[in-house]
Amino acid sequence: MSESKPAQVTAESEVTEICRDLIRIDTSNYGDHSGPGERAAAEYVAEQLAEFGVEPQIFESAKGRASTVVRIEGEDRSRPGLLIHGHTDVVPANADDWTHHPFSGEIADGCVWGRGAVDMKDMDAMTLAVVRDRLRTGRKPPRDLVLAFVADEEAGGVYGARYLVDKHPDLFEGVTEGIGEVGGFSFTVNEQLRLYLVETAEKGMHWMRLTVEGTAGHGSMTNQDNAITELCEAVARLGRHTFPVRITKTVRAFLDELSDALGVELDPENMDETLKTLGGIAKMIGTTLRNTAQPTMLGAGYKVNVIPGQATAHVDGRFLPGFEEEFLSDLDRVLGPRVKRESLHSDRAVETDFDGALVEAMQSALRAEDPIARAVPYCLSGGTDAKSFQDLGIRCFGFAPLRLPPELDFAGMFHGVDERVPVEGLQFGARVLDRFIDAC
Repeated sequence: MSESKPAQVTAESEVTEICRDLIRIDTSNYGDHSGPGERAAAEYVAEQLAEFGVEPQIFESAKGRASTVVRIEGEDRSRPGLLIHGHTDVVPANADDWTHHPFSGEIADGCVWGRGAVDMKDMDAMTLAVVRDRLRTGRKPPRDLVLAFVADEEAGGVYGARYLVDKHPDLFEGVTEGIGEVGGFSFTVNEQLRLYLVETAEKGMHWMRLTVEGTAGHGSMTNQDNAITELCEAVARLGRHTFPVRITKTVRAFLDELSDALGVELDPENMDETLKTLGGIAKMIGTTLRNTAQPTMLGAGYKVNVIPGQATAHVDGRFLPGFEEEFLSDLDRVLGPRVKRESLHSDRAVETDFDGALVEAMQSALRAEDPIARAVPYCLSGGTDAKSFQDLGIRCFGFAPLRLPPELDFAGMFHGVDERVPVEGLQFGARVLDRFIDAC
């Protein structure tokens, strides 16, 4: 009897286990350096790549806050390089809320479960699996690839992408284009058409603290200058406020594509019915029609019978490209004169055109694996490390390809309970990413 040969190792066969390995490394980012940091993940990434002879570098911006960067030599080194970036930190998770432990990397119901499964250790795993396979088989990319697995994206990127851009810009010398999160995921329209949303724009951010000063006093006495009352009224006004619809270039392009796909005329001022047809991605698309400001934290007082002299709130503000000044003006008008607004972290909105050879490479790679695929541009309601890399003149897109089952609430996976990614989606993404690298 002849002995069976061991199965050939490929990107497709490795990607799931790499994703599980990364999820098992707890890189929770609490935003205050109290978490475990990303050092263990940075070392894991470096080991996975160093196995095939390249020399990744680990950069630690603060204790435990580590990023890994490596340049993979291309066939034609005279061409501009391509950046593939992903963050290794994740938002925290409470295990008691989850069906499967958030740091177990459990496989169940055809999915890999865990914190970071879609945000964004799935793309980290795809990138590692594809590059490892190319190094293993001696397939050079057409041009240099710079891989950056960075820290701290979930808290604004100060200790990750921003640190690298400010302190080590030479790492990205000659790089003109890049891909990262959040894009390349599918939305099934019907049996003849599947849209893949590629991020070409993202909202800017203003994370802020609101403060109201009042008159402190005894809790048993009447107080017409209660800081908590004044702040809560302002926060309630803001939380219920609807900012006006503002259609940017990217949103207009997406709505035109969606209108064509659905065979209906879309009115941006009356999108409620259309959004209902979009399933999980409606959460992403709906918030790209206008600026938003969501109250997220409240703080005041230290004892039940003491009226505090100060009350604070935190707000997550997001503005569309070209509408920052209008957003801040509207914000101050809604809050009123008693509220002091303090910026905690801000970053610009970014936008690029949906054209060029890189977009064509995305289209061709997707269609090769999914004949009914059509790539379309969209605006991300959140922010990514693209904001930092664009400061180096790198034209960035969100392209982390995933073919998703129509019933999966993909948008709900981001920072949500029971975050998970389909195994078949990971394998599909690895195949598409490999084809994309060849095509660009």
